[in-house]
Amino acid sequence: MAIPQSVQDLVDRFALHVEDYRAGRYNETQLRREFLDPLFKALGWDVDNEQGHAEAYKDVIHEDAIRIGGATKAPDYCFRIGGTRKFFLEAKKPSINIKGDPGPAYQLRRYAYSAKLPLSILSDFEEWAVYDCRVKPAQTDRASTARVIYFKYDQLPDRWDEFADIFSRDAVLKGSFDKYASSMKRKRGTTEVDDDFLKSMESWRELLARNIALRNRSLTKRELNFAVQRTLDRIIFLRICEDRGIESLNALQALLNGNKVYERLFERFHRADEKYNSGLFHFQANDGDPATLDELTPSLIIDDKLLKEIIKQLYYPDSPYEFSVLPADILGQVYERFLGNVITLTSGHRAKIEEKPEVRKAGGVYYTPTYIVNYIVEHTVGKLLEERSLKTLKTRLPRMNKPLRVLDPACGSGSFLIGAYQFLLDWHLKWYLDHNPTSLAKGKRPPIHQSLSPSGRGVRGEGNSHRNYRLTTAERKRILVEHIYGVDIDVQAVEVTKLSLLLKCLEGETEQTIQPLLLAHERALPDLASNIKCGNSLIGSDFYDNEQMSMFDEDERLRINVFDWHQEFADIMKSGGFDAVIGNPPYSNYSARDSMRAFYERNNMYHELNTLTKSIEYCSNRYPDVSVGCKDAFKWFVFKGIQLLSKQARFGMIVPNTWFTLTKYEDLKSILFSDDQGVTVVDLGFGVFRVTVPTSIVICTLSHDLVRAYADLKNRLDKALSLAEELDYQELDPDGRVPEPKLVQKFLREWDETSRLDSLVTLREGQHIPRCALNQGHDESCLPVIDSKNMARYRFDWSPEYSFDHRSKESRSFSTTTGMRVIVRKTGDAIVATLTPEDQSYVLQSLYQTVACRDDIRPEYVLGLLNSRLLTFLYQNSVFGQKGRTMAQFRKGHLDLLPAPRLDMSSQRDRNRHDRMVKLVQQMLDLHRMLAKTKTPYEKTAIQRQIDATDRQIDQLVYELYSLTHDEIRMIEDMTR
Repeated sequence: MAIPQSVQDLVDRFALHVEDYRAGRYNETQLRREFLDPLFKALGWDVDNEQGHAEAYKDVIHEDAIRIGGATKAPDYCFRIGGTRKFFLEAKKPSINIKGDPGPAYQLRRYAYSAKLPLSILSDFEEWAVYDCRVKPAQTDRASTARVIYFKYDQLPDRWDEFADIFSRDAVLKGSFDKYASSMKRKRGTTEVDDDFLKSMESWRELLARNIALRNRSLTKRELNFAVQRTLDRIIFLRICEDRGIESLNALQALLNGNKVYERLFERFHRADEKYNSGLFHFQANDGDPATLDELTPSLIIDDKLLKEIIKQLYYPDSPYEFSVLPADILGQVYERFLGNVITLTSGHRAKIEEKPEVRKAGGVYYTPTYIVNYIVEHTVGKLLEERSLKTLKTRLPRMNKPLRVLDPACGSGSFLIGAYQFLLDWHLKWYLDHNPTSLAKGKRPPIHQSLSPSGRGVRGEGNSHRNYRLTTAERKRILVEHIYGVDIDVQAVEVTKLSLLLKCLEGETEQTIQPLLLAHERALPDLASNIKCGNSLIGSDFYDNEQMSMFDEDERLRINVFDWHQEFADIMKSGGFDAVIGNPPYSNYSARDSMRAFYERNNMYHELNTLTKSIEYCSNRYPDVSVGCKDAFKWFVFKGIQLLSKQARFGMIVPNTWFTLTKYEDLKSILFSDDQGVTVVDLGFGVFRVTVPTSIVICTLSHDLVRAYADLKNRLDKALSLAEELDYQELDPDGRVPEPKLVQKFLREWDETSRLDSLVTLREGQHIPRCALNQGHDESCLPVIDSKNMARYRFDWSPEYSFDHRSKESRSFSTTTGMRVIVRKTGDAIVATLTPEDQSYVLQSLYQTVACRDDIRPEYVLGLLNSRLLTFLYQNSVFGQKGRTMAQFRKGHLDLLPAPRLDMSSQRDRNRHDRMVKLVQQMLDLHRMLAKTKTPYEKTAIQRQIDATDRQIDQLVYELYSLTHDEIRMIEDMTR
């Protein structure tokens, strides 16, 4: 599109007076008002908030953080969609050399990197520079480092389409901004802020752990973990408060001068106790919740050199982070992975860092993406507030007889609770703005106040009817304490959740805004010990009813960590329960062979094995309704979560989507689709987490709204964008199933449960042998290894050839198989299977293999069924099919559900059909071997025609085995061409 005339006029005016603008007298404020504001208005942004949106929903925030003493000010503009930051614009006066001066570029990149924004802009209107802000900034960088777009003002008419297609409001809404950012090649070796900050924290933890263990030799392992994390949490909290202007600038940095650093640091901790409360700084008995009293860390000995090194890395120029814009959810994501490791002590009292067993087995920690959190919060907390807002319109304040209480029973680092808290903050502010804000801002304890810009003046573009109101600190505290609750079995996770929520409570606050509380002798933050608790959400105190407590040692009792909901949250449970239960519970199928029990056994972790075994036994008995098909932690959490709800409440979690498709989860499905609640399922498939776990969002309503809906996002690559759009819901059948083609229902729903594929063969996933442990090529001293690269449909080839030393130490964790087996490729949207040679070999995890078969059934018979058009058609058109999806994957449980012919080998007819299939499949295998060896095009064509003919014969035999009608056959062939 052509450049708008208003922007062309700006270009012409700048060209006419360019020398005047370059003079030092023309300042940044003039440039912003006369050139940048109108240009971004032309791009569709509501620069002056003419729409009158509340603070949380403004398109553009000017100076998106407070000014901090002599430090670098915040970015001049923050452009947002729905309150979510998208990019910064840093403005400079035209006398600045944008192209060559590295200072402005470093300033912008440091802010955008800390805020985890992919792109941001630096401009004095004369020059325009766009930076990839995922590249870690360094003070030594040149101005050109990470710069991806550069042009001058006179090129703007020619570059307008390119610029507008990325940075216009419409382009951002349509996803063009995100697509452009993701399409750019990332520089090798770069990391985003969460990855980089995690590395820093892990380094600090290791340094602290070693030093504290060395200087404080009486500490136990638990005491050491507590001391290290609490010290780090306090330092990070105070450093963030500095950049936000709540603490004195460079207060921690001043500790670099002089000795006795820990003593002087603790003086700051004591002052923080007086100022904040919060439980993070709690050193005096009878001054706060006894559960947070710290009598350990005041007497620690920590070396000066170590503390100085850590503090130095938190400040410019050593630190690339700008903490004033570091989002709370990013900090939570960092901590989530940080908590995947634990400090242990050697026999010589030396500290070392080890991965937690459950994390090691799971292959890492995978935090819930923010877009998932936001969707679940919006459809639970948001919907409840919609219903309640009608009841509160007649009152002066949105107080409720029973506050809306939100619970995450497996809160981890607090990502769901942060999302819920932010939603409640935004909702309350909007409610106040809609109900005479001028009046509400008066009085002794007003819930809102009018804030000023960082310069101390009213906000530009805000008329009298749109004053810049914010929630007071006292109101933010009240909302947090009355509405947000969480439980987690990991004590460190509980402390991180508290820290994240406290930092969220202080977000946007300054020394001036919290001063009224301090003058009233009230601390700025609440103590969250009564809201966020450590315990086992699934196991109550009745765990010990039939067990002698003495049967468990202290470590085992702490690991079990029984939790009595009616005692810990007595008032809430007496009033009926929680109004919203949200979260991402643990996924652990304790019925699977590769369970945590097997993991503990292999690693000789007998204490862990004992507590896990007893916990599974308890949960199986405590939750029998959801322990029938299989024993899975997420089933128990879903069931418990619904039990904890009050009437007219909502439940929302992200869980594996297998509950919706596999028969072993029918017990949970019958609970969710009971007559007295509505259910909405958003099937996400793969792609939400880095591990291969297909997921779904489940929203339940305990109300008159009994709608049952299903949205299929399995094949959508951009899940975030899809969830932000209006979803296309299907109405579910009464039994909670997605309407499927009649033929699919016939074979997957109505087919005899005893005639499934798993009645013919037992499928197992291949071995998870690390690639680095394999030898390339044949080695007589090793055993061969079968990978997906060795096979195709009806074909097998040892090339490429791999082998593995079965006598090595690593091989003890893996098993071999011998004899002819059917192998099925795990990836793809059509079933691809073949037979292996009879050699003893390892089969890798890219494949499934048959490890057992009915004695009277040949493997060739099973192979013919699997490679048939019918079974691929049924799989692709079922609810768990992934046709068209990039990196589609087959799940063993879904393959097991495929129908098997009702075959009676005592019947001559069935025996003949079986033998015919075996003969045809052997013929097919021979033809493929011949095709692989043939050199001439003529012979290849002739053999391929024989293969096609044999394939048709196999399909016809399969149709006969399943008694398909002529119409059914025609439909299958039409849909699988």
